[in-house]
Amino acid sequence: MIITTNKRAYFDYEILETYEAGIELLGFEVKAIKNNRINLAGSYAVIRNNEIWLLNADIPAYQPKNAPEDYSPKRTRRLLLKKSEIKNLIGRTREKGLTLLPLKVYTKGRKNLIKIEIGLGKSRRKTDKRELIKTREVKSEMRQVIK
Repeated sequence: MIITTNKRAYFDYEILETYEAGIELLGFEVKAIKNNRINLAGSYAVIRNNEIWLLNADIPAYQPKNAPEDYSPKRTRRLLLKKSEIKNLIGRTREKGLTLLPLKVYTKGRKNLIKIEIGLGKSRRKTDKRELIKTREVKSEMRQVIK
């Protein structure tokens, strides 16, 4: 079940590849995410010491009064991927203009594990964004005419 999507990432970037990763979370963060309390806007992933880290993802505490005093909703969280996938991403992110972006957060399996889909994206130019908007408008007009 999809919990949230990063629509801005799909608009601002052309997604070349996607990867499924686990997230290292605290218990109350898991509860907050399952209640749709996560914001991916402005977040991105970086590679440090052969590990992938998620930055600026906002996950407020499930119950703010029961959260630790030093808890930061925008703290960095480690993403869990296979070593081969991490090596592949290290090579790909060294290319000019490629960025790692969180695209979706969803639950998977019987145990409702929280997974995140990260994408390797290339930034779109302003003209590409305008063309995308025009094609969307044309498609919506065509749907209205058909009805």
